[in-house]
Amino acid sequence: MSQLQFVPWRQVSHWQCTSCGCCCKDYSVVLSFPEWLRIAQTFGAQTTVTSMDKFFLKRVDDGSCAFLCRFQGNYLCSLQNMKPGACKIWPFKVLAEPKYGEAKHAAFEFAGKRLFVYVDRNCRGVTKGTPTWEFATLTIKEFAALALGICGSQHNSTRNLNGYGLRRF
Repeated sequence: MSQLQFVPWRQVSHWQCTSCGCCCKDYSVVLSFPEWLRIAQTFGAQTTVTSMDKFFLKRVDDGSCAFLCRFQGNYLCSLQNMKPGACKIWPFKVLAEPKYGEAKHAAFEFAGKRLFVYVDRNCRGVTKGTPTWEFATLTIKEFAALALGICGSQHNSTRNLNGYGLRRF
């Protein structure tokens, strides 16, 4: 499993999902109780794991998420219509406090709130550098809206598989 290595969003040029599946292979997905309940009711409780105080998506023998699928050379999440919030915002962390340092570079004003946005540089879709206009104005804004629960649909925070009309991760 990879160790999280967060950098402030202002040190990232852009991000684009590469459909590599590393998010579903390297990390455990923590579920909120409503997410757990919805998944357990739809697919059965055996598709999840519980600990004393948390719920997780089950991992299969190779360590990847039980809902990770391979399609035409890309890894896809089969939970598209009920994808957990943790999956929607990965590889980003949107926080109320600057937990990973460099507050000035992590700060992002959104919906009247000062947020601190970090990116896990282990993600293969992350390119370090000066943020592009699209990344700074569209992508980060969408991740902030997803993290705050203002929107649920993804456009800039997912992968469009050309020709198939599928959105993933």
